[in-house]
Amino acid sequence: MWDYTVKVEEGRAADNGKPSAGAVYRCIYAKDGLMEIPPAFQSPWDFFSESVKRNPKNPMLGRRQIIDGKAGSYSWLTYKEVYDTTLKIGSSIRSRGVNPGDRCGIYGANCPEWIIAMEACNGHAITYVPLYDSLGANAVEFIINHAEVSIAFVQESKLPAILICLSKCTSHLKTIVSFGKILDKQKEAAEELGVDCFSWEEFASMGNLDGNLPGRQKKNTCTIMYTSGTTGEPKGVILNNGAFMAEVLSMDQLLLETDKQFSEEDVYFSFLPLAHIFDQIIETYSIYRGSSIGFWQGDVRYLIEDLLVLKPTIFCGVPRVYDRIYTGIMDKISAGGSLKKALFQYAYNYKLRNLEKGLKQEEASPLLDKLVFDKIKQGFGGRVRLMLSGAAPLPKHIEEFLRVTCCCLLSQGYGLTESCGGCFTSIANVYPMIGTVGVPMTTIEARLESVPEMGYDALSSVPRGEICLRGTTLFSGYHKRQDLTEGVVVDGWFHTGDIGEWQPNGAMKIIDRKKNIFKLSQGEYVAVESIESTYSRCSLVTSIWVYGNSFESFLVAVVVPERKALEDWAANNEVKGDFKSLCSNSNARKYLLDELNGTGKGYNLRGFEMLRAVHLEPIPFDIDRDLITPTFKLKRPQLLKYYKDCIDKLYSDAKGTKA
Repeated sequence: MWDYTVKVEEGRAADNGKPSAGAVYRCIYAKDGLMEIPPAFQSPWDFFSESVKRNPKNPMLGRRQIIDGKAGSYSWLTYKEVYDTTLKIGSSIRSRGVNPGDRCGIYGANCPEWIIAMEACNGHAITYVPLYDSLGANAVEFIINHAEVSIAFVQESKLPAILICLSKCTSHLKTIVSFGKILDKQKEAAEELGVDCFSWEEFASMGNLDGNLPGRQKKNTCTIMYTSGTTGEPKGVILNNGAFMAEVLSMDQLLLETDKQFSEEDVYFSFLPLAHIFDQIIETYSIYRGSSIGFWQGDVRYLIEDLLVLKPTIFCGVPRVYDRIYTGIMDKISAGGSLKKALFQYAYNYKLRNLEKGLKQEEASPLLDKLVFDKIKQGFGGRVRLMLSGAAPLPKHIEEFLRVTCCCLLSQGYGLTESCGGCFTSIANVYPMIGTVGVPMTTIEARLESVPEMGYDALSSVPRGEICLRGTTLFSGYHKRQDLTEGVVVDGWFHTGDIGEWQPNGAMKIIDRKKNIFKLSQGEYVAVESIESTYSRCSLVTSIWVYGNSFESFLVAVVVPERKALEDWAANNEVKGDFKSLCSNSNARKYLLDELNGTGKGYNLRGFEMLRAVHLEPIPFDIDRDLITPTFKLKRPQLLKYYKDCIDKLYSDAKGTKA
């Protein structure tokens, strides 16, 4: 029955207060055992140094040259040039008294210096600690102190942010190195606190090319990666060299078995934050295979322009990025007139039918790809052969659209920082995996554990439950938080908090989240993320936070409306006022509420899942107010604190109306 997974252990019944658990499965490509790392590899440094030997002259890291304030073509550093700079930076780090096992912070947007600092740490068995580009000074201060960071590499524009909190970070932090230049007054301010600062050039010139590196082992900590968390302080996820390398090699193995590995010919577009595990794994894999990495400028306004100039062959995105691309393309098609729209729809349906019949991407409609879909392919630079999606489930209608129109393979994965990135991935060119996150990676075994309070049974004919993982790519624990580690790793199984459902072909579908459930006063359980996902399908909404609790019998929500849609409604209904005043207009609120509940009914939400009242918020949820994480997940406790008065009013008004 299961085409792509094999059972390696039977399930077990509930026992001694432990819920029942389903059978244990592996990917078919690991049926005889999980993938093992060749003995020659002890650290990701070995990937880099071997690649330099094979491809010394191949372009490795590129960025656009800025001439007279304008971005021109990409300028490249070769593998050998990067290697030499990395040796110098590494020897300079050691000259500052930073030794193997010590911690080095890296703070800034993606750029060649980020990768060079990372590889310098890998070479000297120093643990690197990404400092989130999108977190405020408080989190940066917390991470520097919690991880005991003694040296930090910092993007030029981030220096003021680090200097603001520097007085509270000096117990360990003694050296700051700018990705670029550093002002004399910045140096002086830091030196007054006993911290030495250097420009990038200055720091590199202090080092030498002596390649005498310390021994490295698989069990050494590679990185401590702090996850923002939707509650409380960030957690430091410890990933060792073995886990990091196993993730990269598993990706290579799966691409070899199912499609085509990266090669020296490939170009990867780097714009997803390097501070997250997803992009770090992809970039390390690119380095392992000798591919080229081109960086964006760090400004979302020029993202598409960077893409068109670079012409990458590999593109990684997250659902939020793909959603924007989808919306942009659909708007253009709608504006193109009825003939163009009809032609597009005909081509779309024809190719979709062929994909559903089992034809491969390149066989499904080669002529229509050239005539109709080529413009969409050109929007990504014209050369993309593989698209990857991660970080959150990709809505099925967007995944279908990308598979049909982008003329390349699309693979969706699922993973966490704790699983060193991807632990499931859909297999390239297997269309029935649409809407799923695919099968376990070749380093992971997976099973479902029943969640009786939510009605999920891992032993039923359609197994559903919490996804649990064990294998070689799992984290070693949370830094200085054994209590949190023991809360999620039980009997050797990491409990993800995500609810999955095995599909008949052996793929996994994410259907819910364990943590974000609550009970309404009448005893009904509400899986709030699933409901938010449904309401987000309403075209009038940019974002939505749904709230309820066990003292109330109905749900309310705070909604950020789609500005243009609300302004169009106002014009059609002769309602005057700017966007902010429209958000406080009672008729606008009623209109939005009716439309949202209409969407809910259309997607078969039950009566108690409908919204009774909404508050319209003109300002999008943002990181500055601590309402979302850097990956755009809602921070529910913080949202409740911020909107407490609004929520109280929504409940009292709704009850008053009902009475």
